[in-house]
Amino acid sequence: MLTTVLFDMGGTLEDIWYNDETRLEVRRKLLEVLRANGLEPGCSDSEFWERLADGVRAYKAWSEGNMLEKKPEEIWPDWYLRAFNFDREKLLPITEELANLWEVTYYHRELRAGAREMLQALKDRGYHLGVISNNASLYNVFNVLDDYGIRGFMEDVTVSSVTGYRKPHPEIFRISLRQMQARPEECVYVGDTISRDIIGPKQVGFARAVQIRSFLSDQKDVNVSTDAERPDKVIGSLPELVTWLDQVNPALAPRG
Repeated sequence: MLTTVLFDMGGTLEDIWYNDETRLEVRRKLLEVLRANGLEPGCSDSEFWERLADGVRAYKAWSEGNMLEKKPEEIWPDWYLRAFNFDREKLLPITEELANLWEVTYYHRELRAGAREMLQALKDRGYHLGVISNNASLYNVFNVLDDYGIRGFMEDVTVSSVTGYRKPHPEIFRISLRQMQARPEECVYVGDTISRDIIGPKQVGFARAVQIRSFLSDQKDVNVSTDAERPDKVIGSLPELVTWLDQVNPALAPRG
């Protein structure tokens, strides 16, 4: 019997996208915070962005290649802003602020249609619910869940920056399972990418893995091989998850 449903955050419980406008806005706000704390890049705004982007790409290559995550106090001085000779003592206290700012400004985020109703329906059926998210901010996922008014549905929230592991590393799923006190064969994972959200839980032994596609799905899955694990179900909306679970797991489906 399936007892537990675990969700990805960005692209799954929430719609997420970025464009030139969000990039300009995050550049403006980052520079504002840095300068307010006595940290002057000493270059044009456009050059600042280019050098920052080089650092971001370098970190992403390391992080995704090793399936590991560092904390903001390491990411920002040692990777993202490594091209600048910033005073480390001034920079370290604001690294979490910068990390959260990046997450909420570089990306436009909004709760997916039907998310709250879907979570309530699963809770009413007796499912245990939680989140496993790749996020380079320590607190962003918790804050966003609060902002959406859905944190109360979650029995556990497991975040890569806290655990040190990124999906699809098996350990981030195992940590969540231990915290949820759940067995993998009782679990369903729902996410928007094959590379992280289907391959990851499948290799740990989750009973089912479900995909709901997002703006980020194709770019994150660009290197997925044709013989990689495939989702047990692809849904077009979150309410479809409830209908499907009622079919495959009748033990928790409403009676009558």
